[in-house]
Amino acid sequence: MNGSPKLHKQKDGRAGWRLMWAMLALLAAFPALADCDACAATARRFAVDQHFNGVILVGHGSQVDYAESFGVADAATRQPLTADTPFETGSISKWIASIVVMRLVQQGELALDEPISTYLPDYRRDNGDRLTLRELISHASGVPNEIDEAIKRDPATRDLSLSNAEAVRRFASGDLRFAPGTDWDYSHSNWLLVKAVIEQATGRDYASLVDGYLVQPLALRHSGIYRGSSSAVRGMALGYRQLAPQVLPLDKPLPDFMVLAGGFYASANDLFVLMDALFGGRLLSPESTRTLMSVERPLQNYALGGRTRTLPFDGADHPVAWEYGSNGAFRVLAWRTLDDGHSVIVMNNTSFDHLKLGELATALMEASYREQRLSRPKK
Repeated sequence: MNGSPKLHKQKDGRAGWRLMWAMLALLAAFPALADCDACAATARRFAVDQHFNGVILVGHGSQVDYAESFGVADAATRQPLTADTPFETGSISKWIASIVVMRLVQQGELALDEPISTYLPDYRRDNGDRLTLRELISHASGVPNEIDEAIKRDPATRDLSLSNAEAVRRFASGDLRFAPGTDWDYSHSNWLLVKAVIEQATGRDYASLVDGYLVQPLALRHSGIYRGSSSAVRGMALGYRQLAPQVLPLDKPLPDFMVLAGGFYASANDLFVLMDALFGGRLLSPESTRTLMSVERPLQNYALGGRTRTLPFDGADHPVAWEYGSNGAFRVLAWRTLDDGHSVIVMNNTSFDHLKLGELATALMEASYREQRLSRPKK
């Protein structure tokens, strides 16, 4: 008897949350562009069925065909999400870092296949003479993932303030687990070394390179590098373990020495502009772009900092720049077909099931191709 009122209250609360999510999905701000009715129908159905809190964008070439937001950026203030709301992008940051690396390679400041001891003479020589940037940014280096192991042992590692040299000494100087280039291991410690190489070779802070090569030239208004808690970024979507039946915030700060691994933030609109600029030849030369997206580790579809996969859409196979990132509560997916420029971006800040995001992206790509095919003039 004593438990019955609580049970009823809990059921009523869940019903209220279900109603709220349905209303948020149906009453969300109208997309700035809605030229893909099939995309809108697919996204809205998913948002209602899955209680999705996030942003969805679909386009092709430089054209946004559909963009819509569902839910809130801040549960306390009920600040709604928009396509201009910045999100942490997680491991998409590695792809961004690889774009910066390829820009420096293109300018002759770095070489993909030069031993990193060339740039880091104080790094342990036996490793540095064997390791290259290509192996580091394709996760084929054999450098053990000491930074993740340290964070698991002590989460306060995320709050450390260390120089590049000290971070490398502590978390990226272990004995190699395999001969470079012979295997694959997703090690965040690779990116501590890449940061050290970039900043040593250029004499510039990595964040300033991202700003100078990407943010400013492309007029990205809601993108950049964050350190510590991303909540300090103006307008940032806050992270949540869940929003219902009770709000549970989730914030995982990132130290400066890990920003290449996960410190890039962007809005959906900005990420779309960035992808279009890259594959439209406005950031790198065609040769550098091919190198960036060429698969180095076939079993993992891994190229340099990201993946290239072949996926079937609307009855045909398409090579896809396949990027996915997560950190704490944030889940961000960005796909672009490399042959004809169809793009899907999905952003979430409530710890959503990443497999379901993949299913949604597939459905949105199918809808985008179908809409384009049906809109062609009949002969």
